[in-house]
Amino acid sequence: MIQLYWVALKTIWIKEVTRFGRIWVQTLIPPVITMSLYFVIFGNLIGKRIGDMGGVDYMQFIVPGLIMMAVITNSYANVSSSFFGAKFQRSIEELLVSPVPTHVVIAGFVGGGVARGICVGILVTLVSLFFVPLEIHSWTMVVVTLLMTSIVFSLAGLLNAIFAKTFDDISIIPTFVLTPLTYLGGVFYSLSLLPEFWQGVSKLNPIVYMISGFRYGFLGITDVSLTVTISVLCLFITVFYVIAWYLIEKGRGLRS
Repeated sequence: MIQLYWVALKTIWIKEVTRFGRIWVQTLIPPVITMSLYFVIFGNLIGKRIGDMGGVDYMQFIVPGLIMMAVITNSYANVSSSFFGAKFQRSIEELLVSPVPTHVVIAGFVGGGVARGICVGILVTLVSLFFVPLEIHSWTMVVVTLLMTSIVFSLAGLLNAIFAKTFDDISIIPTFVLTPLTYLGGVFYSLSLLPEFWQGVSKLNPIVYMISGFRYGFLGITDVSLTVTISVLCLFITVFYVIAWYLIEKGRGLRS
């Protein structure tokens, strides 16, 4: 039985990876170009006027945030578009009536989102080498925060796809929620620059913890406790997974 579940999981995952790999010009190249422009504009041009941030060169400071921003966006987009596409084409019904457990279905789609997020993250990291030298303070924190953040937003994309009724619905959350939270998540600035009140407000933004933990892995500096960072990631993964499992198990938003 376990072998059959593994075959199902591998099949879904390969399908997801093949899906974004086949159209790599649309899925992998655009975020790399976008991040390159951020490096040039905010790093080279504006960064020279800013100087240091958190005790390091401004370009080095923003690199982890830009990598994480690309990972978040692409992990989310991959699952939301893929799962909703399966809903729209009614192919998701084949999975619902098959003996494949819901856990396997979720893991397969999320695995595809994680794969795309990591691929884009690696490409953006390679681009950053043209601007700054690669420095890794803690490989453990880099890997852990990268994987867990990608899982969180892959699950978030899955939830968006479950509730979405049209293709327009899957763009609402990224536009009005995800993008503002990401830009206010400390990608381009340190929380220490903000007044105490706004530092407290910023800490209500979960993306702050993800970017801060990832930045610690690169540079060894952080705005928040690493323990809190891991706890927040674990909490969101657990809550999103349980909600996604319940909704798919009950067929909410999936069965017509």
